[in-house]
Amino acid sequence: MAFHEVRFPDNISRGARGGPERRTQIVELASGDEERNASWANSRRRYDVAYGIRRADDLAAVVAFFEARNGRLYGFRFKDWGDYKSCLPSGTPSPSDQAIGAGDGTTTAFQLVKRYASGAQSWTRTIVKPVAGTVRIALSGVEQPSGWSADTTMGLVTFNTAPGVGVSVAAGFEFDVPVRFDTDALDVTLDLERLGSITSIPLLELRR
Repeated sequence: MAFHEVRFPDNISRGARGGPERRTQIVELASGDEERNASWANSRRRYDVAYGIRRADDLAAVVAFFEARNGRLYGFRFKDWGDYKSCLPSGTPSPSDQAIGAGDGTTTAFQLVKRYASGAQSWTRTIVKPVAGTVRIALSGVEQPSGWSADTTMGLVTFNTAPGVGVSVAAGFEFDVPVRFDTDALDVTLDLERLGSITSIPLLELRR
């Protein structure tokens, strides 16, 4: 997948709108009852960065970023300010935030994930774009300052030595969302005094 390991400007993404999207098929029966079926096993995030553009310089930065990505051709990183940590938004990532596996004495690579729980239900999200320098790892609750490496392009944590059988593996981190522009044309006003009338500039999450 064509991807540039560069992040969309933070000052503009901070004002963007968007969030997770799911697809559900609903069939209404003659009785008035419903049958519902999830078309997607996982959610997909959509954003609109037009709302983050407040100055002419912001517009120029978005145009430059769009041109450098060749429109929809290349993906890139995006910081979702509402959900970019392994912990709650008000917290600081700790090495025990998210369980990412258990040792078996053989496996050395573990995928970063984030779980979203409500009551007895939960959904696990695969994290593929952790932010460099933010990943922290714990084995059985004890932080490991060394002996492992994190691939910030795939979200894999690899240990020099496989964790022992039954050893819990946990991680804390910040992360970006892999996205692409969902348009090949930027339809913006040319009157810089009326930047509030900028139309939609949509981004779409890339899923593996």
